[in-house]
Order: sequence, then C-alpha cells, then structure tokens
Amino acid sequence: MKTLFTAVPAAVTLLMAAGMTGVFFAFSTSVMPGLDASRPGTAIEAMQHMNRKILNPLFLSSFTLTPVAALLTAILLFFLLDQKTAALLFLAAAVVYVVGSIAPTAVVNVPLNNVLDAASIPADPAEAARIWADYTGRWTAWNHLRGVACGITLLLAAFGMFVWGRGS
Repeated sequence: MKTLFTAVPAAVTLLMAAGMTGVFFAFSTSVMPGLDASRPGTAIEAMQHMNRKILNPLFLSSFTLTPVAALLTAILLFFLLDQKTAALLFLAAAVVYVVGSIAPTAVVNVPLNNVLDAASIPADPAEAARIWADYTGRWTAWNHLRGVACGITLLLAAFGMFVWGRGS
C-alpha cells in the first residue's frame, strides 16, 4: 500500500511535467514563430487572447502542482520507503521546476504578458512592430528556458522512478 501511495504522486509528477514541457515546447517551436511571421498587430492581439485563455484550471493546476507532486513523492520515498536516491532525484526535479519554470514565469513572462495585455493595438504598423519586437524576443528566450527546465524536471522524475524501481 505504501508503494501505491507513493506511485500516485510520482505518476502525477511525470504526467504534469510532460504536459508542461509540451506546452512550452509548442510555444517555442510553433506558436511564437508563427506569430512572428504574422503582422505585428495580429500577433499582439492573438497573444493577448492566448494569455487570457491559458489562465484556466487545467493549465494552472498542472503548472503549479508539478513541483508539489514531485516534493510529495520525494518525502514519501525518503521517509516511507527509505528510497533516498530516488527521493533526492524527485527533490531535484521540484527544485529545477521552481527555479527554471515558476520563477521565470513570475519574474519575466507574466510581467511581459501584463504589459502586452495593457497595450492597445496601434493603427500604425511601425508602432505595432515596435511593441511586438520588444515583447517576442525576451518572452521567447525565457520560454525556451522554461521548456528546458520542464524537460529536465521530467527526466529527473523519470530517473527517480527508474532508481526507485531498481531498489536504490
């Protein structure tokens, strides 16, 4: 029963980390390049809509609960199952996620989103191009970091499960 009790948050960690990796990967590899290829006013409007729509319960729960599930798994592995190495891998997954995904989101991406959201779509194409250029480069660079951090989180959790399965 202890194993099943621990396996649930471990599996949830993997699923949510994979989902978040996919979200950030999709934005880096297709959404932002697609918007960059659009007229700047169109890109601004589309991103404003995406930034509003992404604030939904499924995204927000996956985004915020990934490190919680990883930390819970680490605690259970460490104290309940005496799987120290696997526990440390899940702890590392939680730390990488917080530092590489949550922190940049809070410090960089969300503030950039808020500035973009407050902007009205300029009638002047040159002004729209300036607004979009100020936004897209920084936002996308930090999004790449978030995607890599989520991928590392996923790999650490997967390796933690592997080590746990081998009996660390």
